[in-house]
Amino acid sequence: MTLQEIIADIHALNEDLEVYERKYGVLSETFYELYQSGEEPENEAWVLDWADWAGVYKILLRRQEQYRRTIASLRQQTQSLSNVIERTSRREPIPVTS
Repeated sequence: MTLQEIIADIHALNEDLEVYERKYGVLSETFYELYQSGEEPENEAWVLDWADWAGVYKILLRRQEQYRRTIASLRQQTQSLSNVIERTSRREPIPVTS
């Protein structure tokens, strides 16, 4: 996986989350906190949505952490964020460590 793929995933996941946020009227962060505490929907029709929403949000958190770790590693290697931006703007594939 590359840094560019991580960024593309983050954008796509945010789009998916926005659909749920608009539908249910709360941000994903708020929803996930309630979901993690064991809250379940009163409306049975929402159960699948909530499971999917939680799954998408969990993946987003993972991708954001991968992004942060990769940027931190690149900054240690080059000591310059502008060098990282220069590489990504040229569409140079930057591998992401697991």
